[in-house]
Amino acid sequence: MSLGFWDIALLVLVGGQATLLSYLRHPKWKALILALPIPFTLAAMAVGSPVNTTHIAALNLLLAYSHGVRLLHNRTGLPIIPSIVLSAAGYCGIGVLLRPHMPQSETAFWLACVLTLGIAVLTHAIYTCPEEPGHRTHLPVWIKFPLVVGIIFLLILIKGLLGGFMTMFPMVGVMASYEARTSLGAVCRAMPDFMFAMVPMLAVVHLAQPKLGLGPALLLGWLVFLPMLAPLIRDFWKPKTPPSLSQ
Repeated sequence: MSLGFWDIALLVLVGGQATLLSYLRHPKWKALILALPIPFTLAAMAVGSPVNTTHIAALNLLLAYSHGVRLLHNRTGLPIIPSIVLSAAGYCGIGVLLRPHMPQSETAFWLACVLTLGIAVLTHAIYTCPEEPGHRTHLPVWIKFPLVVGIIFLLILIKGLLGGFMTMFPMVGVMASYEARTSLGAVCRAMPDFMFAMVPMLAVVHLAQPKLGLGPALLLGWLVFLPMLAPLIRDFWKPKTPPSLSQ
């Protein structure tokens, strides 16, 4: 198998993003770095297919992956590595099964956008997370980076099976789940905010790509994504009010 330019960029840049995230201690910084759609952008270029209903559906699988790891590890007591493996395998398995059957009409795309935003609103409303301890990796870079690149390389090998689902696969999230194993709730808490910003980005790319091409459309999508993400995560970054001493 020969790697194209965007495959190599995906390996190097997303590997670097995941490695950087693992060396940040505070859960909120981890969540912020995780929210940047660098993997999606590079994976979309590597896959080369237009943004469609599959990409929107993949956002919901990403949300399910994040909560799957949290529930398996925090609720059932399963060790973090099996929790990640099972959740990632579930993402890939569902993606492979769904991809050939995803409707690709304009009506289906916009209905998927509305449904995904509704799921994000519901998740944001019902899920809150307590303060969690931070964690910073003790593995050296020369071990961490090859591990991340290896995971992404395996994903590249099956990108033909996943199609658009590959673009939302938690390439950074797999390592982030391990490094944020003491703060999985913070990662899950940030996911609806990511979805709120990502759906408009995907919609803009979908509309612009026929005239501009995929690359320029993705750049335009970033210009929509960043301003939308900032206010959505503002409440997540507000410090909690300390209890009154008179109480």
